Amino acid sequence: MYKTMSEHKQKQTNIDPFEIEFLSKFEQGRGPREVFVNEYGVVIGDHEYASPNSPLEQWTENTDPAIMAGDQWVHPYKDVGFHTPANKDYFEKGIEPSSGIMPHPTHNSSKPVIK
Repeated sequence: MYKTMSEHKQKQTNIDPFEIEFLSKFEQGRGPREVFVNEYGVVIGDHEYASPNSPLEQWTENTDPAIMAGDQWVHPYKDVGFHTPANKDYFEKGIEPSSGIMPHPTHNSSKPVIK
């Protein structure tokens, strides 16, 4: 017997606990469900957020933060960010954010920064 409804749902769908149930329209072209190694030799999607090859583990004042930007750092199914209420509403239920965009919690990201 299942202790919680989420345990029951987990058994029914057989998804990883780090995943959400994407609507079928968001499954197309998402990428691999399995763990992969990115171009920096870092394992992505294994639920371990510390990796000896990761720039985070070798960070110095000379490290360019841009090294960790891009899709090669995000698992297409197992990213922790999918579990935010706004992302779950969007990807599981198709409910668009009320603002029309996914806002950053502390910075105004709706306007470009002009220097």
